[in-house]
Amino acid sequence: MGRKLIFTFMALVFVVSLAMFSGQALAEEKTQFFGILIYRTGPYAPGGSGFGSGWEDFMTLRNMQGGVNGIKYSWEECETAYNTARGVECYERLKDKMIYVQPFSTGITYALIPRAGKDGMTVHSMGYGRADASDGRVFPHVFTTPTNYWSQNSAKIRFIADRMGGMDKLKGLKIANLFIDVPYGQETKPLLDAMSKKYGFIVRHFPVAPPAIDQKAQWMDIVRRFKPDWVINRNWGVSCTVPLKEAARLGFPRDRILGVWWCGSEEDVLPAGPAGKGYITANFHGVGRDFPIIQQIVDKVYGAMKGNISFTRVGTVYYNRGVFGGIIVEEAMRTAHKKFGVKVLTREEFMWGFENLNITEERIKEIGAEGLCPPVKNSCLDHEGGGPVRFQQWDGEKWVAVGTWVSPMREFVRDRVEASAANYAKEKGITPRKCD
Repeated sequence: MGRKLIFTFMALVFVVSLAMFSGQALAEEKTQFFGILIYRTGPYAPGGSGFGSGWEDFMTLRNMQGGVNGIKYSWEECETAYNTARGVECYERLKDKMIYVQPFSTGITYALIPRAGKDGMTVHSMGYGRADASDGRVFPHVFTTPTNYWSQNSAKIRFIADRMGGMDKLKGLKIANLFIDVPYGQETKPLLDAMSKKYGFIVRHFPVAPPAIDQKAQWMDIVRRFKPDWVINRNWGVSCTVPLKEAARLGFPRDRILGVWWCGSEEDVLPAGPAGKGYITANFHGVGRDFPIIQQIVDKVYGAMKGNISFTRVGTVYYNRGVFGGIIVEEAMRTAHKKFGVKVLTREEFMWGFENLNITEERIKEIGAEGLCPPVKNSCLDHEGGGPVRFQQWDGEKWVAVGTWVSPMREFVRDRVEASAANYAKEKGITPRKCD
């Protein structure tokens, strides 16, 4: 009887020790951590929640598949409410664990660029932020991949020219630039002014104070006095819908309103009802669930009840943007793994991976993202990646692609990116690095 008790006790000790060891091993499992400066609240919540949740669902999928070369993701959200001060607070709270930050806000991006530079932190302002940060010589830690606001606006002018019958038809054309009066809204004014001089069209800027839910005065000025051929809708959040309703009220055609890609979501058009039909916006990725990578998320993540947002939003514009962002981050990790080995990356190693990113058409097909995202290639000189722009039109129920991918005016934009970056370097006392 005593011997049985001894054996039973020894077995119990072994089981407890094994459990403690397994728990310790699990606790010590190495993951690549990402802080998510999200905004699930406030007037811009659809953009922040959709983008952030798409990224989280992509990371959840990869963790279920074993991680990135065996390295799993971990993350933590910090609510910014799209407020710059809160965004900076979130960055400071999480930065010791991070190697990368996606600010999800032009204002927060501007505030974080100098801080992150001192910290050696990669800043990824995906399709927003400072366009001149595309110059990697002056902004070695900032990436606008896959495209920036200036490239988008040059593609918009090309799109308008194509609709009007050619670039020569731009001369004398009137374009109203309706923008929410914050750094994000102001970002493209200089480029539009420069293009108007080059191509002979007339541009007039119409600012609206945030949250910009009352635009009656601006629209009366636009339609009754300026009488434009086209209107660029550079609002954000709840204010994106207002121009569609005002245009309908005043009889301005919605297929002559060209929206920024942050006014091109389902949440921007559905509240407008019939007034949204025909509206055209820019985008830099595909929309819908008809992509293998999105179907994997549907089957594996939502099939296991592990999704991070309402299932109805899977495949929507902002959601897919987050998935695309996740793909870019992961490919930067894989690029760094090839050089530095498969491990939890340091800030310097990850930044190298981002700068040497090359997502080819072949790789996109392997990922299951064919049609969802275009090829992207960064370099020391170019932190934009050269991504083309897509245009989409709301048919009353869904977004429909208009034509093919439109290449930005690369040389025209790049000249201005370099000039602006050089001015920034001079102002801040930065010596631009040399790129081979």
